[in-house]
Amino acid sequence: MIRVLVVDDDFRVAQVQASYVARVSGFEVVGTAHSAAEAVRLASELRPDLVLLDEYLPDATGSSVIGRFDAAVIVISAADDATTVQRALARGAVNYLLKPFAPAVLVDRLNAFARFHRLVAGDRRLDQRDVDRAMVVLHEGDSPTSSMPKGRSAVTADSIREALRSSSEAMTAQAIAESVGVSRATAQRYLADLARAGRVDLTLRYGTTGRPEHRYEWLGSAAG
Repeated sequence: MIRVLVVDDDFRVAQVQASYVARVSGFEVVGTAHSAAEAVRLASELRPDLVLLDEYLPDATGSSVIGRFDAAVIVISAADDATTVQRALARGAVNYLLKPFAPAVLVDRLNAFARFHRLVAGDRRLDQRDVDRAMVVLHEGDSPTSSMPKGRSAVTADSIREALRSSSEAMTAQAIAESVGVSRATAQRYLADLARAGRVDLTLRYGTTGRPEHRYEWLGSAAG
């Protein structure tokens, strides 16, 4: 489970955010704090993996204490000025979410963080491809789903993305089609969308029949 500390000066807002987190599979809220000092103290005691941190706290700004957490930090704030955003990111925040936001927006970022967390978990060496993939996945939840091409089904798109994410190796269009339960032609249309968006790594490999076949491996969302 990914352990989360929620930090917001408003008790009600902290409770609402904690309720959002609690609904996401693989996450648990281990505490809430309402000041910078309390957040630092609880983080030391509870050792969370992730801190959801408000910028406007009664005793200090959230960005001023980011470096005191031995955890990833997502800043959640109404502070929309460029200076504050730049400062928070420069000091180590892995994401920045502006208030107000729809619950689904936070859920998307949490799910993206969970995939990132799995990719870098454990005491092992990473190569550059591992690091690049983890960084792309970290911000996968930032891209709006409204950019989906006309005529595409969100359910089918999600199913194909999940099939690719969960596979430990590159997959052919036929294998993806069979996994999702759609035709090969349908799978290829969605895979072409993902390739254009930079979300899959497309390689060419010769199959057992001697004919070349495209193979797809999930990378995540393109930057931006």
